Amino acid sequence: MRSNKFITLVMPLAVLTTSMPFTAVRAAGLPPTEAIEPVPQAAPEPTPAPDPLQCMRDEVQRLSLEKERLTAQVTLAQATLDKELSERRLATARMQAELDELKASKELKDYQDKAKQDVELAALKKQYEKATLESNIAKAEAETQFAAIRSVENEAKLQIAKLASEIDLDKQQAESRNYALKAPVYLKDPMQGGKLVLSDRRIPLNGPITMTSADQIVARINYFNNRDRELPMFIVIDDSPGGSVMAGYKILKAMKGSEAPVYVVVKSFAASMAACITTLAEKSYAYPNAVILHHQISGLGGGNLTQQQEWVKEMNEWWRRLAEPVAQKMGVSREEFIKQMYAHASTGDWSEFGDEAQKLKWVDTIVEEIEETGTLMHPDVGQGAKGELRTMASAVGKADTGVAGETRDEKGRLYMSLPRLNPMDCYWMYNPDGFYRSE
Repeated sequence: MRSNKFITLVMPLAVLTTSMPFTAVRAAGLPPTEAIEPVPQAAPEPTPAPDPLQCMRDEVQRLSLEKERLTAQVTLAQATLDKELSERRLATARMQAELDELKASKELKDYQDKAKQDVELAALKKQYEKATLESNIAKAEAETQFAAIRSVENEAKLQIAKLASEIDLDKQQAESRNYALKAPVYLKDPMQGGKLVLSDRRIPLNGPITMTSADQIVARINYFNNRDRELPMFIVIDDSPGGSVMAGYKILKAMKGSEAPVYVVVKSFAASMAACITTLAEKSYAYPNAVILHHQISGLGGGNLTQQQEWVKEMNEWWRRLAEPVAQKMGVSREEFIKQMYAHASTGDWSEFGDEAQKLKWVDTIVEEIEETGTLMHPDVGQGAKGELRTMASAVGKADTGVAGETRDEKGRLYMSLPRLNPMDCYWMYNPDGFYRSE
């Protein structure tokens, strides 16, 4: 049975091999040298009939040889292919090895770089931590120093504040000592026994009477009159040589026009226009030793004869307007008043102490004592430079006269320049030594 299968397999191969032409063999991919060459056929001879069995044996042998040949060819091709594959595998393995080597090198380099970076980062981190620690230490030390400095500053500030508080307290106490903590006394009748009681409704008149001082005095008269129209106010003359007739007349009219009474008090010296204001006041008061001086208007100007005549005419008119009321109060005529002036003094400068002036009605009341209830601030507080005015007694308050301070002429003599007069004005003042000079 096994033999039959083999025969069945071999027979087609033999038939295929013998029947395939040479070109077909080549087309089948077999090498021409190895192709089965056709056996030339001899001329048929009459032969005996072949033995079928022998034919089969020959065919089997031939097929076996062919099989061996084909097997050898297949083995050779397989070997060639295996060789090629082996070379390719070897190349692939080589490339893979190189790739693995490159990869390993790269990984090694990356690892080394990373290790180096880690070392550097670790060093930087260590430096950073060290720097941070040093910074924190320095900061802590600085804060400690600052805290110590602040503590010292706070202590110093506390001491300064304490000292400032003590200084402020001392200043406040000293300031409070500059003021009398009491209210002025306001009386409709200021005479209390032999004492004259003055309130803070007082107006100083000291030094030359000028338009500047007159404006200030009139403004105060108006103010006190508007504050209260019943309580009296006081023009207090410590020392005044007189002054501008226009300015003095302005004061007289303000005194007369005030609904509240305006009284005049002479403490030391009132001459000329100041004496006229004293005598013509509604009520006047003076110390017994105060001096009041009346005289005629005397000129301080110059000019030619015609100008002097015109000026004398103007002065005579002023003299009439101001001296006439004084003479009437004295109960004499203006001519008699002039006559008595020169009877008492060759210069015509008729001066009397307060008690004698009362007899002549130059002043109404003589007082032995004056109480200044309105002087509630220390006189030195806010006081200007001394010697601003030429006064015979220091004043509690002084109005601005607009007169410059003392100066010396080319001969070294002291003098004081009076303000320029308005037209038709003249000075009526006591000036025996020429101290006051008109521009």
